[in-house]
Amino acid sequence: MTHNTPLSPRPLQHLSDARPRVLSAAQLRAHGVGAAETDERCRPGGPWQQLLPGVVLLHPGPPTSEERLHAVLLYADRAQSRSGAAVPGIPPQPGAAQAHESGPAPRPVPAVGAMVTGLAALTLHGFTASPPLPSLDRIDVLVPRTRRLRSVGCVRLVRTSVLPAPERVTGVPVTPVPRALADAVAQLSDATTVRRLLTEAVRGGHCEPAAVVRELTQARLLNRPHVVDAVDALLAEGRTLAEERLYRMVEEYGLPDPVWNVDLRLPGGPHLGGVDAYWPEAAVAVELDTRAPRHGGPQGAGRPDDDALWTEHARKREHLERLGVTVLHVTPKKLRDAREQQATVVRTALMAAADRKPPAYIVVLPR
Repeated sequence: MTHNTPLSPRPLQHLSDARPRVLSAAQLRAHGVGAAETDERCRPGGPWQQLLPGVVLLHPGPPTSEERLHAVLLYADRAQSRSGAAVPGIPPQPGAAQAHESGPAPRPVPAVGAMVTGLAALTLHGFTASPPLPSLDRIDVLVPRTRRLRSVGCVRLVRTSVLPAPERVTGVPVTPVPRALADAVAQLSDATTVRRLLTEAVRGGHCEPAAVVRELTQARLLNRPHVVDAVDALLAEGRTLAEERLYRMVEEYGLPDPVWNVDLRLPGGPHLGGVDAYWPEAAVAVELDTRAPRHGGPQGAGRPDDDALWTEHARKREHLERLGVTVLHVTPKKLRDAREQQATVVRTALMAAADRKPPAYIVVLPR
C-alpha cells in the first residue's frame, strides 16, 4: 500500500545548533521553513535576522567573521543554493529529505563557483598588512561575469570571465594571492598600503613578483602612478630575495665560489654586460631573470622601453655565448622551488667546461 502523505518537516530547534548558523532561503525551505515563517522570525526583535537577500542568520546578535564569510558565499552562489545543494566552503546543511532515511538522496548539483578575493582573501592568506576581517565593511567575492547578481550590503561582487582555481583557507575558497592582490589594489588609493601589500607578498614567500605584475597588468592597474611606484619597490624586493637564494644555493650545494655581481668586457673593447655570478676558469655565468611583463605579455603589446630591455638581454646572451661563455638564466621561482635542480644545472655546466673550446679572454670588473 502506497502512502502519499508528505514528509513532516524537521523541528526548528536543531537549526539553532547549526554550524555555521547561516542558511539560505532555499536551505530553510528544505527544512520546511517557508518564506512567511522566515519573515516572521526575522522581524525586529526576532530570533533570526536577514544578513543579505536570501541569506538568514539564525541568531539575533552580530555575525562572526566566519558567519559573514559564509553569508557572502551563500549570496554569491545563489544559483546553486536555490537547489539546496552545498555551496563551496560551506558545510552541507541537513535537508528535509536527510531527516528521513527512507527519503530519496538529493541529486548532485555542479559547483558554479564563487570565492573570496581582495583584502579579505589576503587576510585569510595571513597578510599582516591587510585589515582584520571584522574591520572590513565589505567583502569582495569573485564570481563569473555572467552571474546575475548585484553588490549589496557587505558583499562587493568582482566579475571575471575566467575564474582561477580557488585555494582553501580554513575551509573557505579564496583566490590565489596574485589575483587577491590585484582585486585589492583596484580598490585602494593609498600608496603606502599598496606598497606594503605588494612587498609582503614577496617578502612573505606568498608568490613571485612576476605573478603579481601579470595580474596587475591584466587588471589594467599599471596606469596608476602609485601602483607603478609600488611595483618598482616590489621588483627591487624580489631581486634582493633572489640574490639571497642564489648565494644560499652555492653554499648549500658545495659549488665553487664565483665572483659576484661583475661586469664583463673585452680587453680594450666594448662592455659585454653584467652578470650575477661568474666562474672565470669555466667561463660560466649565471644571470637572474627577474624581468616581469610590466606592460606587455599576452594581454597586450609592451612599452617600447620594455621591448628594448628584453631585446638587450637576448643580444647580451648571444654575444657572450659566441665568445665561449655559457650563460645560465635562473628565475627566482626556480631558486625557491627547485634549488637542488638549479645547482645541478650549474655544476653540469662547470664540469662541461673542460670539453669546450677555450673561450675568448674576458676582463672581469666589479659592478
